Amino acid sequence: MGQLRTSPPPPQASELERWMLDSPEDLRGLRASLREALNRHGLVQGEDLDEVPHLVVLVATELASNALRHGRPPTLITLLATDDQFLLDVADHDVSSVPELTDISPTDSGGRGLFLAQSVSLDVGWYATDKTKNIWASFSR
Repeated sequence: MGQLRTSPPPPQASELERWMLDSPEDLRGLRASLREALNRHGLVQGEDLDEVPHLVVLVATELASNALRHGRPPTLITLLATDDQFLLDVADHDVSSVPELTDISPTDSGGRGLFLAQSVSLDVGWYATDKTKNIWASFSR
């Protein structure tokens, strides 16, 4: 169906926390730890984050599941931030493939992670380094 836009995340983003996953069993711990990190780093001028932690955790779970299923381990999840955004960066070590948005039918059991990321985040992109393929998504902070 198509490819994601090739673009690194904003250069002014600074790393807040990082997780490494080796198997799908690690996803539960990621979800809990990521939610705590978002709440710890997220309050800007005393405002409540509302649904942002839920959306970031949902997208992180979907993208990390894709990386674990289709990429090469380990999967690295990095939470970054700018003054007004959280950025989630999910990397795997399969630099030979390109993330694609594929056609899915309502009865398919998977294949919706990238679509979900695009629908609930502010922006989504991907880039590659010498060692990793990274997909990122941004959210209001």
